[in-house]
Amino acid sequence: MNLEIIEITLRSIWVSGTATLLAALWSLPLGLTIGVKNFYGKSFVKGLFNAFLGLPTVVLGLVLFLLIRHAGPFGFLNLLFTPLAIIVGQAILITPIMVSFTTSAVESIDLEIRDLAKTLGATEIQASLAVLKEAAGGALLALVASFNRAIAEMGVAYMVGGVIPGSTMVLTTAIALQRDRANIELGLALASILLSIVFAINLTVNLIQKRRP
Repeated sequence: MNLEIIEITLRSIWVSGTATLLAALWSLPLGLTIGVKNFYGKSFVKGLFNAFLGLPTVVLGLVLFLLIRHAGPFGFLNLLFTPLAIIVGQAILITPIMVSFTTSAVESIDLEIRDLAKTLGATEIQASLAVLKEAAGGALLALVASFNRAIAEMGVAYMVGGVIPGSTMVLTTAIALQRDRANIELGLALASILLSIVFAINLTVNLIQKRRP
């Protein structure tokens, strides 16, 4: 394995991992809130996030490209064809996944846990965190599913990251580039690495969940 492949692999893990953590900052609290609260329009909000689960990555990538290109409203940020642009795009892409999975996990927990915690003197936030702790398995699944979606997508990475060797190329765009160059062997090697990362993460998570009491 040459240094370029290692660099592309590490960049892919870093970009998608950062995007997952970034999305978690707003998606986990939002999914928790939707799960524990009863409010007017709750079904509509849940349906909206579920509808965006199938958002085509190339469409989101095109929208982001129009926004951050030099002639776009956010062109002054100089984000186009940078890893940060891919991170932001992937974070937006996986938000519906993380919110929907977290909401479902929280709703599967007996909410009397929250009421009991409040009875024992916990604040609203502490009570909600107690529910999230009980739904930790579902929240972990949301994180894993989101990371897998991020690292395996190509639309956003291609539209706002491009295929510039040594700077923004990730595994999916590198695979596409090798296809264009008719370098099938290298493309298959990169695809194998991508699949190995996804399988390794899922296997690790399954082992962790089995060890949990």
